[in-house]
Amino acid sequence: MDRRDFVRIGVVAGSFAGALAGAAGAASAVTPKPRPRAESDILEAGVREQSAAMAAGTITSQALVQRYLARIAAIDKAGPRLNAVIETNPEAVKIAQELDRERAGGKLRGPLHGIPVLLKDNIATGDRMCTTAGSLALDGVRASRDAFVAARLRAAGAVIIGKTNLSEWANMRSTHSVSGWSARGGQTRNPYALDRNPSGSSSGSGAAIAASLATLAVGTETDGSIVSPASSCGIVGLKPTLGLVSRSGIIPIAHSQDTAGPMTRSVADAALMLAAMTGVDTEDGVTKESQGKVADYAAALRLDGLRGKRIGVARNFFGGSTAIDAIVDKELALLQAQGAVLVDVTVPNTDKYGETEIEVLLHEFAPDLKDWLAAYAPHAPVKNMADVIAFNEKQAAREMPYFGQEHLIAAHAKRGLDAKVYREALANNLRYAREEGIDQVLRAHRLDALVAPTGGVAWLTDYINGDHYGMSFSSPAAVAGYPHITVPAGQTRGLPVGLSFVGTAWSEATLIGMAYAYEQASQRRRAPGFPATVNVQV
Repeated sequence: MDRRDFVRIGVVAGSFAGALAGAAGAASAVTPKPRPRAESDILEAGVREQSAAMAAGTITSQALVQRYLARIAAIDKAGPRLNAVIETNPEAVKIAQELDRERAGGKLRGPLHGIPVLLKDNIATGDRMCTTAGSLALDGVRASRDAFVAARLRAAGAVIIGKTNLSEWANMRSTHSVSGWSARGGQTRNPYALDRNPSGSSSGSGAAIAASLATLAVGTETDGSIVSPASSCGIVGLKPTLGLVSRSGIIPIAHSQDTAGPMTRSVADAALMLAAMTGVDTEDGVTKESQGKVADYAAALRLDGLRGKRIGVARNFFGGSTAIDAIVDKELALLQAQGAVLVDVTVPNTDKYGETEIEVLLHEFAPDLKDWLAAYAPHAPVKNMADVIAFNEKQAAREMPYFGQEHLIAAHAKRGLDAKVYREALANNLRYAREEGIDQVLRAHRLDALVAPTGGVAWLTDYINGDHYGMSFSSPAAVAGYPHITVPAGQTRGLPVGLSFVGTAWSEATLIGMAYAYEQASQRRRAPGFPATVNVQV
């Protein structure tokens, strides 16, 4: 059973620069060089193209930031009114100016130097922006310091230009939630059909990158919250291995599954961004497991990344839509044409952690949230889950006009992390998602990865019935804590379809190589046109 039926949720700068330089030498024979772009479409361009333009002096970081801020005003706050950006950074232009001065002085922090990025509004920033998870209970609350991920991106030279809207409390509020809606930010709309849902919980990040409101964005995932909105919004989403990217400073659902990850318009951008986000964090002990396991992700960007790879086609994650299955089957032939060996498989035991997954998430939510509030928002008016519940009840007209807070209430009622039911549920999840799940099928068939449709296409936003998730491939990797990357695979009725690559722990470089080779061969991404609804004639 898909756990979203329950939850509805959807190295340092110097070494980073060195890694990219090494990758350029290793992969130059097979990696295409950035294509020059006219200034008119620089906002759709990726990191390498924008960096090349800044190096050539045809644009500055300040100008790039100002153009994205103008596009946010024109498209997100007016025009189609995507509602993807919840807040812009009043210091963004000043930060870009300083990075331009560094560039002029010969100092480059790495490939992301001067590149604009958006962060999901559950990632703490110790600046003039708020960190709220979309809740009015935290409206106006500024975090005491940066989340580790935010600090890493700043150190790499990225310009944080704003925060993105999200499903409130990362879609862990109600059993009948509407993805992309928060009381603080309102409803995010899908750029491919404005009456369709962008999926959640990283809804704003997905819609913003699809609409070219920034070069890069950070999403967070517990189960599906990066890969599902990435698929629904026609972009690349990468959920890393648990522990590769620090969780400190991110408003939590559950430490057993939470992670941040890149959301971008290309696999190359996701790889460069991931390299900047990784690192051991003394405040997040699980990141110690990443020592010696961080790879050269830029070097993985090779056109021959599929050659000789054995890939399991997870057939038990097909069947949700004949249209999607037909698209993905066509793309599987392209994988074979690029040298991959495909084997039809079934991922075992996926029915054995549906209910126990939500048990773990509910047990961890309240204590994890209490710890975050104490560490990053000590002056917030709410201190714990009970306070949040009480605030929502008092502000029901604004906080609960469409759906309630059943998950918050259930989380508050749980007996804590020492409860036997919690410990048994966690052990069950790891057993059946890891060693008797993904790892078992990879070993049995000598596979490098699994592929399947990421999920269904965007559904109509519906405040009466809530979300309408179809079949999803997110849970096995999410519960296991293993990496998952989704890449645009085409469209049906004008709505994007994603193809997922999933592997064992720390296999990001392998997955990036396969995803990049597929992306470069397929070129399936198409920019959105912001139609009011689906063109059924497509």
